[in-house]
Amino acid sequence: MTQTLITVAAFVLLLAMVPMGIKWLQARAVGGGAASGAGNKVLSVVAVGPQQRVVTVEVGPAHARVCLVLGVTAQSVACLHTMPAPSTVSQSPMAAPMTIT
Repeated sequence: MTQTLITVAAFVLLLAMVPMGIKWLQARAVGGGAASGAGNKVLSVVAVGPQQRVVTVEVGPAHARVCLVLGVTAQSVACLHTMPAPSTVSQSPMAAPMTIT
């Protein structure tokens, strides 16, 4: 009886550790988890229905950033528009420091 109880307890413990193992494997497969996707940003999300969203994301390597406008539903994700990402350094007249001479 004791042998069966130990076997069942070990099996339950093993099953409890499976989700942690899967999470660990996913983090290793992506190449470090959050560090690899740190450059991808969600710029905006607009709800257009109960399960429909229009999402704007910025993706890609630093030298070739792209903004994608995505239509997201419960069943699919569709790319609605693609455009180059705006430059991170903008020189607008309001951003420049004012000097009085």
